[in-house]
Amino acid sequence: MLSFLWPALFVTLKLASLTTLILLLLGTPLAWWLARTRSVFKTPLSALVALPMVLPPTVLGFYFLVMMGPDGPIGKLTDFLGIGSLAFTFSGLLFASVIYSLPFVVQPLQAGFASLDPVVLDVASTLRAGPFDRFMHVVVPMCRPAFLTATVMGFAHTVGEFGVILMVGGNIEGQTRVLSVLLYDKVEGMAYQDAHWIAAGLLAFSFMVLLVMHLYANGRHQTTRMS
Repeated sequence: MLSFLWPALFVTLKLASLTTLILLLLGTPLAWWLARTRSVFKTPLSALVALPMVLPPTVLGFYFLVMMGPDGPIGKLTDFLGIGSLAFTFSGLLFASVIYSLPFVVQPLQAGFASLDPVVLDVASTLRAGPFDRFMHVVVPMCRPAFLTATVMGFAHTVGEFGVILMVGGNIEGQTRVLSVLLYDKVEGMAYQDAHWIAAGLLAFSFMVLLVMHLYANGRHQTTRMS
C-alpha cells in the first residue's frame, strides 16, 4: 500500500544520516574554535555559520546550483577532477545539506563548549592530559547533552529540507527525491491520500523529536535539582 514511500524514505534517511555524521566531524572543531577564540574573525564567521537560518532556502539553493554549474567554481573544480557536475546528484544534495544544516549542529555545540568551566580543563592539564585527551575525556562527557541536541537537530532539520533539496537535487526517484519533495509531488498530482500519509509521518516524526528533547531536558533538570 505504501510501497511508493520506500525509495524516498531510503534517500531521506541516507541523506540525513550522512549529513549529520559529516557535520559532527566538521562542526565540532569549528564550534570549539568559536567557543574559545578571541579572534576578530569570530563574529563574522559566527554570522556566516548562522546565515542558513535566516536566508530563504530557495536563495541558498539557487546559488548552490549556480556554483555547481559548468561556469561556477565548484563546477569547474569537479570538472577538473573528472567528477562531473554535482547538480541533480546525491553528492550535490549532500554538499548542500551540510551547508544548510550547519548552524543546527554548530550552535548547540558552541553553546555547550562555552558553558564549560575553564578550571576543569586547567585541572586536567595539570594532570598531564594532552589537548586530545582533555577533549575526549573531559569535554565530550561534560558536553554530552550538547552533542545529543546537535545530532538530533541536524538529523531532523535535514529530514525536513525542501527548498534547497528541490533546487539542487530536483526530483529524481531513488537518487534525489526525498520525502518532502515526494509530498510536494503528490500534492501537485492531486494524490491527496498519499500526501496525507507522508505529511502525517513527517508531523509525527517532528513531534517525537521535540518530545524526546523536552523529556531529556526535564529529566536532566530534575536530576540536577536532586543532586
